[in-house]
Amino acid sequence: MSTKKLLRSSNKVLAGVCGGVAEYFDVDPTLVRAITVVGAIFTACLPFLIAYVVLIFIIPQA
Repeated sequence: MSTKKLLRSSNKVLAGVCGGVAEYFDVDPTLVRAITVVGAIFTACLPFLIAYVVLIFIIPQA
């Protein structure tokens, strides 16, 4: 039985966080990036910016 690991992706625009999340959930990275941008716009960017920076340091590089 194989276990999935959440890793930052080499398919990256900034740091690979959205690409890694997309690979983990087996969805298109563009969809995850679009959801991230829309979520950032609707929350005035700060919560998503803080979460993204934290995830850069928490999620290991693939």
